[in-house]
Amino acid sequence: MSWSRFKQFHYDHPELGFAIDISRMDFSDDYLSSMESRIQEAYKAMDALEKGAIANPDENRMVGHYWLRDPELAPTGSISNEISETLAAIKSYVAKIHTAEIEGQTGSFQNCLVIGIGGSALGPQFVAEALGDPDGDQLALYFFDNTDPDGIDRTLANLSSELGQTLCVVISKSGGTPETRNGMLEAQRAYQEADLDFSKHAIAITGKDSKLDKVAVDQNWLERFPMWDWVGGRTSELAAVGLIPAALQGIDIDQMLAGAKTMDALTRATETTSNPAALLALMWYYATDGKGSKDMVILPYKDRLQLFSKYLQQLIMESLGKEFDLDGNVVNQGIAVYGNKGSTDQHAYIQQLREGVHNFFVTFIEVLKDRDEPELEVEDGITAGDYLKGFLLGTRSALHENGRQSISITVKELIPFTVGMLIALYERAVGLYASLVNVNAYHQPGVEAGKKAAAGILDLQKSVVAYLEKQQGKLFSSETIAEAIQQPEETELIYKILEHLAANSSRGIDQSGTGPRSEFGCP
Repeated sequence: MSWSRFKQFHYDHPELGFAIDISRMDFSDDYLSSMESRIQEAYKAMDALEKGAIANPDENRMVGHYWLRDPELAPTGSISNEISETLAAIKSYVAKIHTAEIEGQTGSFQNCLVIGIGGSALGPQFVAEALGDPDGDQLALYFFDNTDPDGIDRTLANLSSELGQTLCVVISKSGGTPETRNGMLEAQRAYQEADLDFSKHAIAITGKDSKLDKVAVDQNWLERFPMWDWVGGRTSELAAVGLIPAALQGIDIDQMLAGAKTMDALTRATETTSNPAALLALMWYYATDGKGSKDMVILPYKDRLQLFSKYLQQLIMESLGKEFDLDGNVVNQGIAVYGNKGSTDQHAYIQQLREGVHNFFVTFIEVLKDRDEPELEVEDGITAGDYLKGFLLGTRSALHENGRQSISITVKELIPFTVGMLIALYERAVGLYASLVNVNAYHQPGVEAGKKAAAGILDLQKSVVAYLEKQQGKLFSSETIAEAIQQPEETELIYKILEHLAANSSRGIDQSGTGPRSEFGCP
């Protein structure tokens, strides 16, 4: 590592308080020039995408999350108007919540329960953690982000005395996402048991005429906001999905959008050394041989960014993890992403990163401003923030000394504008990298396959339970049940289903014995 290499490969934009350093990636002097023709093609693909090209041939839809922060870029006036009108409607509606013009049944809204999964929860959770202020938030945010009954119960326990002052935001593009539907039904039951009307506390963010849209209309929910088919879940944080929870919390959504718009403009540059998203994508390609051969470790040295790696995990892995390329070849692409925060991770997995299997590269994210309050010196002339910076620089050097490579992203302070910049930076890096490896970053057939498989298992459960109910009072092995319902190839699944049902006494399934030799029945 030399000072001259640092100066050559350190991109700095002081007006934005943003910098990216790729000097500790050990690419050769001619690497960037050797990739220039390919990255230029990626710029063209991105330009076509922004102009409305069909990005998902199998779904025949455009991909337009970039238009969300710059509606004038939208390919039609109607789309542009929809974006602008929706943003205005969000601000107007949230203002009515904040001023108590719209209230819950027992008073002004104090809490917001977001019911969603995947991109409908990860983005809002990340932003809430990054920019929230427990003492200054307009509404406190809570989440149903899974179909885990215990998790749902724990969240409801925190809200039980304030359900009548809790606004529920139910998010599902199709309206048929099982986890979101289940969360909605659990919330409805909680409101009913509290003698409250759920419809007087609920708004929907969904596709037009979706199942959820029809429920919201039929039950006369408070309001509905759109989810457009040209915005994917993992890129929806700057659509109504993310803007409504953030605005309800009291976060300046205009500044988030402005930060994203600014980064979009910056990363449209076709001069590669001046395009931070292109530099990121090229480093990913170099580090992973363009084949995902190494994992991406995200290490933000800021507690508020602890969910950033989780957010990026979905954005990157769902976008890039593909079996086929655009030409139909089997490529099994993708980059595994994990991380938590520094310096916590120095007491977790840094030991392996420095001395264990070399199957990763690191991205350090640093925030220069420590806090607003005057600093406490924990030693003479040294603050807690100085220690944090020291651990970051020390860990980076220790890794580099042992041949471990890293990228560093620096922002001056963590504010809504900065968070918008980071969201846009990684969205565009994902798009450019997808072009470099020739995959479609904007569909998710593997996710759909998992949903179909889950639905099949639930159908199998219904058949198993129906059989046992007809044979009430008798016990049967999994093999006997599988043969009886003509599903012998699913014997293991039948055992796992019955094991779960028997562990929950309210389900009415008894188990005799343990393990695969158990017998099951309805008492």
